[in-house]
Amino acid sequence: MSDAPENPWVSSRRLAAILAADIAGYSSLMGADEEATVRDLKGHQAVVLPMIAQHDGRIIDTAGDGILAEFASAVNAVRCAVAIQEIMGKRNDEADPARRMEYRIGVNMGDVVFDDTRVYGDGVNIAARLESIAEPGGICVSSKVHDEISGKIDALCDDLGPQTLKNIARPIRVYRVNPAKRDSPTLPTKPLLALPNKPSIAVLPFSNLSGDPKEDYLSDGITEDIIIELSRFSELFVIARNSSFQFKGKSPDIRQVGRDLGVRYVLEGSVRRSGDRVRITAQLIDATTGAHRWAERYDRKLEDVFAVQDEVARMITSILAAHLNKAEAERTLLKPPSAWLAYDYYVRAAEVFASVRASFRVEQLYDVRRLLEQSLLVDANYARAVVMLSRTYDVAYAHPLDGDFVKQATLERAHGLASRAIQLDPNLPQCHAQLAWCVHYMGHHDASIAEFERAIALNQNYTD
Repeated sequence: MSDAPENPWVSSRRLAAILAADIAGYSSLMGADEEATVRDLKGHQAVVLPMIAQHDGRIIDTAGDGILAEFASAVNAVRCAVAIQEIMGKRNDEADPARRMEYRIGVNMGDVVFDDTRVYGDGVNIAARLESIAEPGGICVSSKVHDEISGKIDALCDDLGPQTLKNIARPIRVYRVNPAKRDSPTLPTKPLLALPNKPSIAVLPFSNLSGDPKEDYLSDGITEDIIIELSRFSELFVIARNSSFQFKGKSPDIRQVGRDLGVRYVLEGSVRRSGDRVRITAQLIDATTGAHRWAERYDRKLEDVFAVQDEVARMITSILAAHLNKAEAERTLLKPPSAWLAYDYYVRAAEVFASVRASFRVEQLYDVRRLLEQSLLVDANYARAVVMLSRTYDVAYAHPLDGDFVKQATLERAHGLASRAIQLDPNLPQCHAQLAWCVHYMGHHDASIAEFERAIALNQNYTD
């Protein structure tokens, strides 16, 4: 890592209202019909995006189905959010119920770091977290925004109380904006997603029962590993992590989860760690009826946790796709690192890296590298840790965080790590996707496309 002097860009700050939005159930819509979903999304964006400027806002990012915008006024930001939801409601009334798209919107006001194109910091991160807890078709705002818009917006605001938001140190008081001005707002009708023509499943975030929020990384990591292992089977339709994790910390009706995500089965469970032992419970539920199909409890030493993951994944696939060939299952399941400690460092790094991609704090990026280097000290051949380490360097190359910004040596470092990861595990799609990004930045676009296609061929459910 370069010890460059403090970047003058970091000192540029201002107070801003940040609007974050994405479409609920977008992954399921894409899974059902990619071409129609992209066409519908572009049609909605053609109407919605100009509304940002009409309310004196500035578009920061429109990656995928998301929108990130900045406003000088919290009032304008919320008025824009209300206008977006109103126009989307009218457009959805005219759409096929199975193809409706509903935005969830979060608005926060805070101090942000900015350059000519992007904004960073907790002000942005909180807006994104507010969006994640908003109902489809709904708007959630922070207490700062509520204070600013009080008496200036023709809407009621329902006090949802202090909410604990992922990767936010302190609880945030949240309000739900209710433009209809009803005392007891009626929740918007959820779109009924068509079930895929193959066994479909969503893995909800496993609950951390250890009593220590710092142990969330373990339950989140186990959940993500089960999702990854299941998604390797082309016979299954598996909901991506980002869609499943909107239910983290909640106790939803499983039948509603099935309707929201367009799946027939839901896996939920819990993790309780005590010393060097872990108890993992898992249960498979038919989301159409709410009936339990299978449940099991595993008491293991921590070093045996990988065997539990394999066992859970195998049991589910045997129920949902009994025709799977056993030899293929054994070949395609991800292989864990040789030691528990390497995995422990890796899932800790993964949790911090998720925050880096939202806040772009350089000190968090350094924390990720430190944890990954510890993981590789234990198991130098752990391909997933090598891949993520490569990603930290392409993030530093592509974003003005420190002296590694647009530095050729940084990009070469990312490329070298991605190439090494492929040598360690050529069947891991993340390796090929990361190499694709590296050669893309190098300008080798045909090679980039080939690597992305290889990643998709290895795992058709790999949405990243």
